[in-house]
Amino acid sequence: MYNLGEQFKVGKRSVANPKSVIKGEKYRITVLTERLLRLEYNENGIFEDRATQNVFNRYLDIPKFDVMEDANLLTITTEFFKLSYIKNSPFKSGSLSQSNNLRVELLEQLDSYKQNRFWYYGIPEVKNFGTPGFEIFEKKKLKLKKGLFSIDGFVTIDDSKSMIIEEDGTLSERNDNGIDIYLFIYLKDFSKCLEDYYKITGFTPLIPRYALGNWWNRNYKYGDKKINELVKLFKENEIPVSTIILNSEWHLKNEKKNTNTGFTFNTNIFKNPKATIDMLHQNNIKVGLTINPFEGFTNIDPVYSETIKYIQPNNDGVVPFNVYDPRIIDIYLKFYIHQLDNLGIDYYFIDYDDKNKLKELSILKHYQYYDMMRYAGRRPLLYAYNSELCPHRYSVLYSGKSTVSWDTLKTIPLFNVNSSNSGVTWWSHDIGGYHNGTEDDELYTRFVQLGVFSPILKLCSETGKYYKREPWRWDIKTFDITKEYLQLRHKLIPYMYSEAYKLSRFGTQFLQPLYYSNPEMYDDPLYRNEYYFGSQFFVSPILNKKDEIMNRVIHKFYIPNGTWYDFITGKKFPGNHRYVSFFREQDYPVFVKMGAIIPMADKEDIYTTKPPKNMEIQIFPGQSNNFVMYEDDGETNMYLKNNYVLTSIDYNYMPNNYTVIIRVLEGKGNIIPPLRNYKFVFRNTKQAEDVTIYRDYEKIDFESYVDGPNFIVEVKNIPTFGHQLTVNCKGNDIEIDAVRLVNKDIEKILSDLQIKTEQKEQIDKIMFSDLPIKKKRIAVRRLQNKGLERRFIQLALKLLEYVEINEIKQDN
Repeated sequence: MYNLGEQFKVGKRSVANPKSVIKGEKYRITVLTERLLRLEYNENGIFEDRATQNVFNRYLDIPKFDVMEDANLLTITTEFFKLSYIKNSPFKSGSLSQSNNLRVELLEQLDSYKQNRFWYYGIPEVKNFGTPGFEIFEKKKLKLKKGLFSIDGFVTIDDSKSMIIEEDGTLSERNDNGIDIYLFIYLKDFSKCLEDYYKITGFTPLIPRYALGNWWNRNYKYGDKKINELVKLFKENEIPVSTIILNSEWHLKNEKKNTNTGFTFNTNIFKNPKATIDMLHQNNIKVGLTINPFEGFTNIDPVYSETIKYIQPNNDGVVPFNVYDPRIIDIYLKFYIHQLDNLGIDYYFIDYDDKNKLKELSILKHYQYYDMMRYAGRRPLLYAYNSELCPHRYSVLYSGKSTVSWDTLKTIPLFNVNSSNSGVTWWSHDIGGYHNGTEDDELYTRFVQLGVFSPILKLCSETGKYYKREPWRWDIKTFDITKEYLQLRHKLIPYMYSEAYKLSRFGTQFLQPLYYSNPEMYDDPLYRNEYYFGSQFFVSPILNKKDEIMNRVIHKFYIPNGTWYDFITGKKFPGNHRYVSFFREQDYPVFVKMGAIIPMADKEDIYTTKPPKNMEIQIFPGQSNNFVMYEDDGETNMYLKNNYVLTSIDYNYMPNNYTVIIRVLEGKGNIIPPLRNYKFVFRNTKQAEDVTIYRDYEKIDFESYVDGPNFIVEVKNIPTFGHQLTVNCKGNDIEIDAVRLVNKDIEKILSDLQIKTEQKEQIDKIMFSDLPIKKKRIAVRRLQNKGLERRFIQLALKLLEYVEINEIKQDN
């Protein structure tokens, strides 16, 4: 026994309710839920009740199930399955006919995918959609390992070899040589699988609020002066940043020992580390440090002299780092990490990328994460590579050093959506790519736009002055676009943080692939990258270069059921359709559902990630909706003691009559500003003739105006607690339909072409005539005789294809 501290003592509910257990001489079966079984077999009758690295909690509510047994046969039945087992017989792999001793029948026909109706031990789970492993590229391609999502409707987790968590919080090897597997039977409802998975492994912790902002990390030798210059440039260029990670150059290194390890600031470049950290905090920027203890401890650190009083160094004078030794862990945390904590360091990046030692990495992540829970004043955030053992529990994962390329950009969306297949959300990629490749303004823009609608946005690159991750180092057009999107990221934090809360509290996935509801889309490379971003957004990433002649990306996408609006332009898209559209660099295919409510920080508050005083609430027409906004202090564990606020934003829609009601549902008033300014942006809405605003039952003053296709109402100094704010807007024909018309898109493309105006008119006349499509093509080709260059002929023919597609869609 070794007492590391109370914060390490997890798994206090690891013993299942005895009423859920059916046990024999060599087997034990636990019905954890109506959809989840624990199946154990051991020749010596030894069964494990302690927590493991995978499973913390087995004491769940007793599910409904029936048991029938005689001397030989055991049958267990719930609403979802029927298990049959020949008692005390070994679990043996084989075919269904060879595995009559243990089988589980699924009690619902799934659908036309011809799923297995039976599970048996050792069944090849070949219909599993997979989930990312260690990093984004392994041998130059995305490599997937087994996840939880399968169109079979079931999946297993083998827990036979994972380490045991002792009562004192230390980890030890398991040596019972038995079989210990968990069988999830979720049929067509994968959300139920995740619900059960989180119940036994632990829910995703609530991420600190600052982690949802813009991250900065570069392999550069920053010091006091350079960090101050960097912060000044971010401020001058109005680019919000929420956290900066210092790479391994921040610390002293023992060059003689040829090690990269070190835990002491290099005072040659950081004259006063505490002052620099305080400066960053004063600018609302959190600080992360890059560390790697696996090379051991050397005399470069002053605490080395204390270390060798407890642990003997090797012949090279290095104290080896051994994650299996709790004494080493204790010394590492108390001597090396806690001194950095005391300087104000907010979190750590464990830069250890040996994919052959994932077990050791998983142990270190476990200890280091739970050490950060030793006091309530700091909410844990740990940043590291994927160690593949319940990675959802340990904050943010790093996908590895990617190339600067369109191939990297194309891989990220599928990587992210497949991560949901193992219940993992918080992945971080190097936005723009890390190294090699060619710096390109269009590629950089598309990286940033995708990053805005990804779980984590981290701008990062290798050493080298020609890697451009700073928006202000690009041309003015690229700078303006990326600046606007990076500001949008910080505006969206109130929305994203509320969705992160739902993930941590209820297991509601922050990012869900389209193929969950449309499994056939997984085999279609055009649509399998599409995903829901929280409850209100749907994203179809742009992954290809633009057509140079039309100066736009030709993008094909699918819109799911319902009615959706382009979040950027407001154009309306009826759902359950495939579309082709044309996107300029400043546009991005992000959609919100009809009636969407998007709580945002107004521009004045985007340079801090704290709950904003000035709020912008965007509301789309079409149907009523409700959004519950979650807020807390964003950086401590006090929310676990009910220090949080839930605010209801209720939208009651009738044509030409909108009502929005805002009121606090529950919470404590010292977390959010006591008074707030609200800007209500009613999208696709004309000037309302009659606007009335009440604070409780009292009418209050407001300002209203039209901004393009949006009607805006502003109110000031509204109490956040103890009052209800009601906004009512009505009038005749105030809703703008805004149905997207491909003709308008093509007109804009023709308008931008560098050809004679007369030639534009000729193309337009042919394009939108009543001629059959075949004759339109002939007429377009004949324009070459009138001097139209061949490249523009080809463009016009291409555009004609999309007009034809649109006509067919309208006919259907």
